[in-house]
Amino acid sequence: MEIIIRQAGIGDLETMMSWRMEVLREVFSIPEEQDLTALEQANRSYYQTMMKTDGHVACFACSEEIIGCGGICIYQEMPSPDNPTGLCAYLMNIYIRPQFRGQGAGKRIVLWLMEQAMQRGITKIYLETSDCGRKLYQKIGFTPMMDYLKLDMAVFDRKGIIL
Repeated sequence: MEIIIRQAGIGDLETMMSWRMEVLREVFSIPEEQDLTALEQANRSYYQTMMKTDGHVACFACSEEIIGCGGICIYQEMPSPDNPTGLCAYLMNIYIRPQFRGQGAGKRIVLWLMEQAMQRGITKIYLETSDCGRKLYQKIGFTPMMDYLKLDMAVFDRKGIIL
């Protein structure tokens, strides 16, 4: 199967939205009957804003049809010795439909997005992964991050914390 990676533009917004919602439903095990109108609108606004400013680069893996998608969120952190420019990319929304997995499309998407990051002078790329994607990312060269913590503000309880 021949796989071509093509950049998605703002003209692809409806297709990107369809894929984004498919990804979210699968990754977060969201039932089809659950209403995601607010989340869909938030994602639509994100794409409309960030793609105009080159803050998000999206792509599709295509064979005879679109079989997968991916993107990078580009952002600025404070420069540091391991990232003198402060530019970072967050690899996200990497998804291949189940019937097309294991044929190299995921790897092609990741490498294409890494190239996009490098062309923009980005040398630091982060991602979160599922268990099924971990092997691919590690083969490419991603390594686990030590000393990394996350606070879920949606469940954060300030009771008992002395400031």
